[in-house]
Amino acid sequence: QVRLVESGGDLVQPGGSLRLSCAASGFTFNMYAMSWYRQAPGKGRDLVASISSNGDSTKYADSVKGRFTISRDNAKNTVYLQMSSLKSEDTAVYYCKRIGLIDYWGQGTQVTVSS
Repeated sequence: QVRLVESGGDLVQPGGSLRLSCAASGFTFNMYAMSWYRQAPGKGRDLVASISSNGDSTKYADSVKGRFTISRDNAKNTVYLQMSSLKSEDTAVYYCKRIGLIDYWGQGTQVTVSS
C-alpha cells in the first residue's frame, strides 16, 4: 500500500534551518509529482511547494519563495524540503502528499520556530 513517512521536524530558532524528508513506498515514485503542505494551529492545510516527477519543475507558495527548496531523489524514493531563514509563522505540521487521482498523505512532522 502507499505509504509516506515524514521526518526531520524539530524546534528551531528564528533564522535557523531544517531539512524535512518524506520517504515513499508502495508505488512507483518516479511517476508522480509530490508536494509539501503545512497546517498551522487553528488554520487550514496550505500548499508550500511541489515538484514534478523528474524534479525538473518546482513551484512555491509566495510566503516561502527564496527560503525553501523542494527536491527529490528518485533513487531513494524520497522528497525533501530544505527550509532556511525560518520565521515564527512557519510553525506548523508539515505533510507530504502524492499528487494524483487519489491523494495520499503522510502523518506529518512538527516544525516549531521559536526562541
